[in-house]
Amino acid sequence: MPSDEGPSDEGPSDKRPGDTGPGGDGREAGAELARVVREHAGRLAGALVRVLGDFSLAEDVVQDAVCVALERWPVEGVPDRPDAWLFTVARRRGLDVLRRQARYRDKLAALRWTPPHRPDDRLRLIFTCCHPALPRAAQVALTLRVVCGLTTAQIAAAFLVPEATVGQRITRAKRKISDAGIPYRIPSDAEMPERLAEVLTVVYLMFNEGYLSSTPDQERHLADDAEWLAALLAWLVPADPEVTGLLALIRLHQARADARFDDAGRLVLLRDQDRSRWDHAAIADATALLARAARRGEPGRYQLQAAIVACHADAPTWEDTDWHQIVVLYDMLLRLAPSPVTRLHRAVALHRHAGPSAGLAELDALSGALDGHHLYHATLAELQRDLGRPGEARASDERALRLTTNRAQQALLEQRLTWA
Repeated sequence: MPSDEGPSDEGPSDKRPGDTGPGGDGREAGAELARVVREHAGRLAGALVRVLGDFSLAEDVVQDAVCVALERWPVEGVPDRPDAWLFTVARRRGLDVLRRQARYRDKLAALRWTPPHRPDDRLRLIFTCCHPALPRAAQVALTLRVVCGLTTAQIAAAFLVPEATVGQRITRAKRKISDAGIPYRIPSDAEMPERLAEVLTVVYLMFNEGYLSSTPDQERHLADDAEWLAALLAWLVPADPEVTGLLALIRLHQARADARFDDAGRLVLLRDQDRSRWDHAAIADATALLARAARRGEPGRYQLQAAIVACHADAPTWEDTDWHQIVVLYDMLLRLAPSPVTRLHRAVALHRHAGPSAGLAELDALSGALDGHHLYHATLAELQRDLGRPGEARASDERALRLTTNRAQQALLEQRLTWA
């Protein structure tokens, strides 16, 4: 780890034994850079925002430093202290700007690389990126760019939107932060519950986008970033049970990631998954996290969702699932955070607990709210098929197929229609 003094202005150039050197293929250097960016880009940007007083400039100089590393590390080798190396390069660029603005003398002493156990800068950065004055899509994009260190192209690929659109969202968000004078600080105690809820929503949306993506690679990429952010928040705000609940929820889902797609890349439904491929040690750890959150006696939406996933994870087989407990948990979740989609998931559990007729009655009540949702029609088809109404089930599957653009879900529905 870097010392309090940080590297010299000339920049560290020592290589690690065995790292890629001149003529190498750069794979080790690229993997190390990806790790360092994920773990330190947010802290780098946060430290520079605090010193430079300019959110956009801080983010830009960190990205510049990453670009320099992409060029130099495959040739020169990975430095002994890669995070300090990135800070040195970003520091130089920041100082250049400060010199041009004739303010660098007052700031120079503050530009020191500090040990990694200073969470305030990253926490401030996350709350700034997720400020309620910014549109939700901009919050997600800015968090991925500045805190996680993803490129604009990577964010665009993850969300299946044009790169120019993501770039505009990030640019507008940074301009909004500057023009509106959004403070770079941790919210006050009075503000914290609402502001923390906003941050958790962004992380949850990020995870869902990755988890529901069309391919295993996309899923892992974005879902891993969401897990990293949730773990960071749990470290920074350890006493909040919903933060812990969200981390448990994500890790329970992640524990069965290897079983969600078959060898051909096709989506595998929960009931058909090979449970021996689940990471049962990770499930146990996540369940312990959830129990720790529950001991505070403050149930919330993420804790309840995690408890539902834990019911599935604890069942040795699909048939052994405690559907009654899952229905009860959905009832609690609906009282806290009512939504048609949650009612839809409850209908699925009710189908398993009380039979297809009970589930169908619930779905009928949701037809108006969810008619444009592909999952509603796919679920309806399953219940209709169980009730011996194959013609109606086929029509519902066809409707679901028309409503989804997710290739993995389309392939699953096409397969079901072929078999029908």
